[in-house]
Amino acid sequence: MRLYQRIAGGLLLGLSLYAHAQDSDPYLWLEDVKGDRQMEWVDRQNAVTLKELHARPEFPVIETNVRAMFNTMARVPEVVAQGGFLYNFWTDAQHQRGIWRRTTMAQYQRPEPEWETVLDLDQLSADENEQWVWHGAQCLYPKEQRCLLSLSRGGGDANVVREFDTASRSFVRDGFTLPEAKSSVAWIDADTIFVASDFGTGTLTASGYARVVKEWTRGTPLDAARTVFEGRAEDMSVSAQKNFTPGHEFQLVSRTVDFYRTELFLRRDGKLARVDVPGDAKAYTMGAQLIVELNSEWTVNGKRYPQGALLGTDFRRFMAGERRFDVLFTPTPSSSLDGVSITRGALLLNILDNVRNRLVEVSPARGKWRQRKVDAPAFGVFSVTALDPVASDEYILRVTDFLTPSTTYLARIGSDQRTPLKSMPAYFDAAKYTVKQFHAVSKDGTRVPYFVVMAKQAKLDGANPTLLNAYGGFQVSMKPYYLGPMGEAWLKNDGVYVLANIRGGGEFGPAWHQAAVKEHRQRAFDDFLAVAEDLIQRKITSPRHLGISGGSNGGLLMGAAFTQRPELFNAVVCRVPLLDMRRYSKLLAGASWMAEYGDPDDPAQWAYIGKYSPYQNVVKDKRYPRVLFTTATSDDRVHPGHARKMAARMQDQGHDVLYWENTEGGHSPAASIEQEVQWWATTYSFLLEQLK
Repeated sequence: MRLYQRIAGGLLLGLSLYAHAQDSDPYLWLEDVKGDRQMEWVDRQNAVTLKELHARPEFPVIETNVRAMFNTMARVPEVVAQGGFLYNFWTDAQHQRGIWRRTTMAQYQRPEPEWETVLDLDQLSADENEQWVWHGAQCLYPKEQRCLLSLSRGGGDANVVREFDTASRSFVRDGFTLPEAKSSVAWIDADTIFVASDFGTGTLTASGYARVVKEWTRGTPLDAARTVFEGRAEDMSVSAQKNFTPGHEFQLVSRTVDFYRTELFLRRDGKLARVDVPGDAKAYTMGAQLIVELNSEWTVNGKRYPQGALLGTDFRRFMAGERRFDVLFTPTPSSSLDGVSITRGALLLNILDNVRNRLVEVSPARGKWRQRKVDAPAFGVFSVTALDPVASDEYILRVTDFLTPSTTYLARIGSDQRTPLKSMPAYFDAAKYTVKQFHAVSKDGTRVPYFVVMAKQAKLDGANPTLLNAYGGFQVSMKPYYLGPMGEAWLKNDGVYVLANIRGGGEFGPAWHQAAVKEHRQRAFDDFLAVAEDLIQRKITSPRHLGISGGSNGGLLMGAAFTQRPELFNAVVCRVPLLDMRRYSKLLAGASWMAEYGDPDDPAQWAYIGKYSPYQNVVKDKRYPRVLFTTATSDDRVHPGHARKMAARMQDQGHDVLYWENTEGGHSPAASIEQEVQWWATTYSFLLEQLK
């Protein structure tokens, strides 16, 4: 009994000390986002940082060149087909916040299309004395004249939703309107929508997203909307949508339990029926078909389907109990499914093979599925946008890589013929540079690929200023992309750019991601550090000239890297980061990420989180590389308190760090072109100062 009492007493003492440690943070006051004292601290930090970096000789050069690049009219307008038009959201020197505009396909194929402005966000912001940031439109199929616009104040995730008429180019008087919240909306018909939002006390999850989805009828007050589904407070969110394919107008309700588990329900006659697929699978419909993307192995009716496979089956027969699937894609050790696009008659599978894309068409015909390889360009990465997933087999194919400006083509299912639409101008002379792919060996023996973009004439003497970037989380794949502004700000200044494909990402399918989740998180950091060491071993660079950059989860990666191996780096750009992993789940959307990192309130899980949490592991008696922390006051996804507190702690410990907080932008660098230009010029002036 005495032994038991000693054990129990020790456990209680440990829990008490753990709770006390959480409450003894001297920088906790910086979590008050917009408090007067807090904003005074931010202003002082910004003044010091901007005074130093704006005085750098590189700053005005980068600023001028990047501004010209962002303001040029020669950029490729990305379009979405709606109601017979192609819509585009466009920013330039005259439209800092942007215009929503449209044209026809015939016009779009011309060198200089004629555009019709549908909504001018700069004018709307001025008229309403708001700093509106465009977050997209949900339009009612098929005419897509009535749209639900999402507008953010300052760029945060929370939106105001307002109904808009594209024919009259005006907001609908007494139309559907939602106050600011992290809402999800979808059309049912002209007078009815699904709405998941903040309906008052108890209707949000712990992550700040909607817990309740309702059906709202035009002309009735929001509080009269009929409840369709209620999730749990500990869930991530709920939502609903409708498929508009004639004859297959399925209504689907989603309960997102966490980042990787979802329950899907079919709504018929006001009742919900569970779509019985694995909770970590992604399921959706294509006409009469149910499509299932597997994140883990699934055995059903005695048949095993591998992790990462894509399955198809008749949806109605599935709901009636049939369990017969066609396998549409099977991964290999080097390939994974990077995305699926739906057209009228086929699925376009975007397959990532050794971090380069290829396309395959998969189409149902007389009870079977046919596959056809698409003869797409053999280089770079692709993105696919279906023009009309209900009524058209046409799609827009976008092709790019590090050194090749993006080019878009109009293509059609069943044909390899492509019509060139637009090409982005070259922002730098690509002939001077080369792209190579190498592999580093991580601590546990795993081979980790990474890309290097460098001058052909660069010497392997360890003196090249090098920027290493990675993300390593949430199954996000880091793929080649046209470097554009980086060519101007970095490559032209003799810089080397490196993109690492570390575990935690999705480059090699679900297993590559799951290998670095929760208690295995250190593997992502080990992979990143192995790439840094490999760059040094190859004499591409050296610690004196090696900098690292990452944002959000990538900001956590930066924090872990420089606190664990500070001797490897000389500069760190840590953007909108997670850093205090003891409190991350209590800040804004943080609770929704516990499936990725674990629960810091569970002492057993904190035991492994605490080993790498940057905020808890930065110490006074180590020499760290110089760090530039950047974040945004309006970021309502990753709390700016992470960066604020880390900077304050490091400064008080005597470390040389810089801090810059933009008031707008949300979880992205900026809310306007001018703010983005400032981000590029400020960040790369810092890197050049530290690494050249």
